[in-house]
Amino acid sequence: MKDFNSFFKSYDVEINDDVIHQETKKLLADKTAENHTKEVYKQCFNFIDLTSLNTTDHHGTIEKMVEKVNNFSAHFQEMPSVAAICVFPNFAGTVNNHLKVPVGIAAVSAGFPSSQTFIEVKVAETSLAVHEGATEIDVVISVGDFLNGDYEKVFDELVELKASCRNAHFKVILETGALIHAAEIKKASLLAMEAGADFIKTSTGKMNPAATTEAAFVMCSAIREYYNKTGKKVGFKPAGGIVTKDDAVNYYTIVKELLGDAWMTNHLFRFGASRLANNLLSAIYDQEITYF
Repeated sequence: MKDFNSFFKSYDVEINDDVIHQETKKLLADKTAENHTKEVYKQCFNFIDLTSLNTTDHHGTIEKMVEKVNNFSAHFQEMPSVAAICVFPNFAGTVNNHLKVPVGIAAVSAGFPSSQTFIEVKVAETSLAVHEGATEIDVVISVGDFLNGDYEKVFDELVELKASCRNAHFKVILETGALIHAAEIKKASLLAMEAGADFIKTSTGKMNPAATTEAAFVMCSAIREYYNKTGKKVGFKPAGGIVTKDDAVNYYTIVKELLGDAWMTNHLFRFGASRLANNLLSAIYDQEITYF
């Protein structure tokens, strides 16, 4: 049994919400302007997990999205591709069967978006998604158990899900909109990383608030502190409500300033977004583009 009281005491988790708000506001005011360039927009595009998580999704709609990714370079030759395609687990095989370019196949799993189901179902769903070709798995922590202080249960579940991912990257969603205080976000970040997360992610995009810059500030601070203690680089993925180039640059700025150039790669930085891609393309080409 892991002693989480001692674990959390070894990190700076006694953080103040108002202080985080002011520090985030100052960082963005001081640093975002320098990142509003077309080269940064291109980088941000390359960080996108192009996402379709709709009740109305079917194999035909997912195939069309994959074809857009397959043919992207023919239309935008000087652009990098998106980082991955993110879908429900039952569509991982569809993406795998039709994808012809080297981008990741991300599947949400384990009772997404609520995480309210049996651990046996979560493990089975994750294993099936990997078997179908998913190279990345996005899961949500058991938020209710976390808020109830049952850290051991949340941790053990994530460890088990990490094992069922096998070689797929394990991306853990904190659902920060349900975590009212910065200290809770910091603890959830540390717990997820200790359980083996390759990425920590803000939100599912299925509840409000979704991603916030304050949550990103806390999570990136946790990643930095964890890296300084362990030497393990963990990625960061804001998701939910990230639509405009300004949104993207805000998160880009936080990651760059808190984590540095080593994190300026889609191996360690992603955006979960469906509308952002077209808006970044429009900003890069100075005209409205609705390719995706």
